Amino acid sequence: MRIALVHDWLNQRGGAEDVLETLVEMFPGAPIFTSIYWREKMPPHYRQWPVRVSFMDELPGIHRYHQPYLLLYPLAFERFDLSGYDLILSNKSGFCHGVRKPRGSVHICYCLTPTRYVWGFDDYAAREGLSPAQMQILRPVMNLLKRWDKAAAQRVDHFVAISSEIQRRIARFYGRASTIIFPPVALDRFAPRDGVSDYFLSLGRLIPYKRVDLAVRACTALHLPLVVGGDGRDRARLQRMAGPAVKCVGRVPEADLPALMARCRAFIFPGLEDFGITPVQALAAGRPVIAYAGGGALDIVQDGVNGVLFHEQTVEALSAAIGRFLRLRFDPEVVRRSAEKFDTAVFKEKLSAFIVEKVHGWRG
Repeated sequence: MRIALVHDWLNQRGGAEDVLETLVEMFPGAPIFTSIYWREKMPPHYRQWPVRVSFMDELPGIHRYHQPYLLLYPLAFERFDLSGYDLILSNKSGFCHGVRKPRGSVHICYCLTPTRYVWGFDDYAAREGLSPAQMQILRPVMNLLKRWDKAAAQRVDHFVAISSEIQRRIARFYGRASTIIFPPVALDRFAPRDGVSDYFLSLGRLIPYKRVDLAVRACTALHLPLVVGGDGRDRARLQRMAGPAVKCVGRVPEADLPALMARCRAFIFPGLEDFGITPVQALAAGRPVIAYAGGGALDIVQDGVNGVLFHEQTVEALSAAIGRFLRLRFDPEVVRRSAEKFDTAVFKEKLSAFIVEKVHGWRG
């Protein structure tokens, strides 16, 4: 069976690229169709992949500044010629599900999220600090893209969602059913260790919607040690509000991450996320998670079993959750086992079984 992988863009590395790397492992040699590819920015081993780019890859400055070309992405993906492929597997958070499949093929979309800034434009505009004039200009563009996005979703044969939250969005925005298969997390790097320290941990990109400010302010008020790992435009603001017990350590090297996770008292996950790789890594290291009860965290954290949930994104609610956490006891081995359903091997097994079910005659 001939398989084509379709990916939105290759100009930065994140969770979508972690999924893509696993798909490449599952289907070695399958071409990857994408809008743009910044070779120098991506990991060196990507250059061994058979990447096929659209006409957009030649546009001026697009690798660094791809947002101004927003209206061209639908056209770029619709123009790909996928003749001869039996299975099209798209890895979508943007527009790549809009490819036109040839007659007789099957299109399975692994949906990281319905295009976020199209369906959540007001939240996106607030986070990016867009002016009223910019919003007035962009709103008709987003309405146009919204119509295209929903129409493109109807051409997909089968949707797979990364979490219950994304499954609900697919149903709400596209009117489509989906099957949940959690994204792959490499758990073998993480394990419980002796010698847990007294610090809480927050880790990730430091941007406003991640709500790391809640962790900083709560731990400052409670005089509890907090390590904040990561970087981003919110870092200076977080450092200004941090008390003496809070340390912002910047980007954490991958080699240091397992020990940092395994020795924290608990991992704090205060944002509303589609899924959440870092809390799963913390669980794999045997450490409980204190999380906002929304989005992907509801698939990850079981209150009182492997962590504590809080129900309002306020300092008071998080502080109360930390206080409750301090009165509870968690078994590191039970916490570790709760992460195993997110392992990369489980993802491969479930996605392969899904393809067998949906693509007649394929046996891998």
